[in-house]
Amino acid sequence: MTGPDLVVAGAGGGLVAALRAAQLGLDVLVVEASEHFRRGNNTSMSTAMIPGAGSRWQKEAGIDDSGELFAADVARKTHGQGDQRLARALGDVSAPLVEWLADDIGLDLSLVTDFHYPGHSVDRCHTVEGRHGTVLLDHLVDRVEKAGIDLLVPARLVDVLLDSAGSVSAAVVERPDGSREQIPTRAVLLATNGYGADRALVAQHLPEIAKAVYHGSETSRGDALRIGAALGAESAFLDSYQGHAALAARSATLVGWATVMHGGFVLDTTGRRFGDETTGYSEYAAALAARPDAFGWLVLDRRIHDACLAFTDFRQSVESGALLEASDAAALASVAGLPASAVAAELTETAAVARGERADRFGRTFFEAPLSAPYLIARVVPALFHTQGGLVVDEHARVLRPGGAPIPGLYASGGAASGISGHGAAGYLAGNGLLPALGLAYLAANHCATALSEGSR
Repeated sequence: MTGPDLVVAGAGGGLVAALRAAQLGLDVLVVEASEHFRRGNNTSMSTAMIPGAGSRWQKEAGIDDSGELFAADVARKTHGQGDQRLARALGDVSAPLVEWLADDIGLDLSLVTDFHYPGHSVDRCHTVEGRHGTVLLDHLVDRVEKAGIDLLVPARLVDVLLDSAGSVSAAVVERPDGSREQIPTRAVLLATNGYGADRALVAQHLPEIAKAVYHGSETSRGDALRIGAALGAESAFLDSYQGHAALAARSATLVGWATVMHGGFVLDTTGRRFGDETTGYSEYAAALAARPDAFGWLVLDRRIHDACLAFTDFRQSVESGALLEASDAAALASVAGLPASAVAAELTETAAVARGERADRFGRTFFEAPLSAPYLIARVVPALFHTQGGLVVDEHARVLRPGGAPIPGLYASGGAASGISGHGAAGYLAGNGLLPALGLAYLAANHCATALSEGSR
């Protein structure tokens, strides 16, 4: 057989598999559907938060963490509905992954400790300067090019062929002009993300968020699901997704949930809060979508503004004019078109909760400090960022058939795989998108290299 040892479909997190496989001696081809992938895929649109449970950065900070603790956090966040086997596998590989990214790939990572993400019992998210996925992806692409790994763009993986023994034998790719090419290969990694760009599939599986803005890659059309189903693969958790309740309506930029974790809150169009915002930005998207008019106002102040400038997304929101200033409570109500009495009541109540004078009526236990005038507000809409369900994989990222048998040579990662977020939006933890994207890609490369060297898949 001539052709690459491994075909990676998707130039996002899948590039980790390409780099790791090439490092282990495999010949790799990366196939990417969009010529604008550097700025248009979900890796580039992320905040580049990569959980690393037990990393050296944590140890230097005196933080005790482990894959077991990460899996326990996933179990708690998903109410026991997440894939614990996969969560543990990803938790265990997360520290070696971030250290490999730093040491072997040259990624400048640091541990985020200036605020705490909902659901993580310790600080374990590692990120790059600017806290934006474009920095991460540009670095990966640069390393792929320097390693001499072939990158076929634009070309879409449309089929995977099996030989008579049921093992991967070829990848079929399609060019924009409709022409197709059959590429012999011994392994394929489906790293094509989920199905967020397919509105029919979203309406079928995610009706609660189907009318929300989609803020993700336009090539996330369920290709992995379709290809996997044709090969007899099992799928699971197709109702799982990552939403976000802090997408600026004015600029379509992400204001970000660090604003909330530093003490901000969200009002609906009645001028009232409607829940505990610190439960998580993903599930709060569905909560916001269910409110009158399906939009709200994120309220913060200058202290929070300054604390969030480390995020590229937040700076872009500021620069785009998404944040409006209000000198006092009355001005805030006027600018937002909200009932003045309701706004004043919420500012008074949240300040009292922040000072420890009363309990929050929604059970929120954390307000960093009372907000101080002048206030900053952004009109926010609920958004679907990416789907979290997909093909069932094992701890090596191998795609499984019903009953648990792997399809030899076929792997899946990121949104193409079933993930660890359980059902719905509430099980999502920060990094539950990138860790399965990068971590499963890393695990797939390791297994593929070993299996091919041993002559078995």
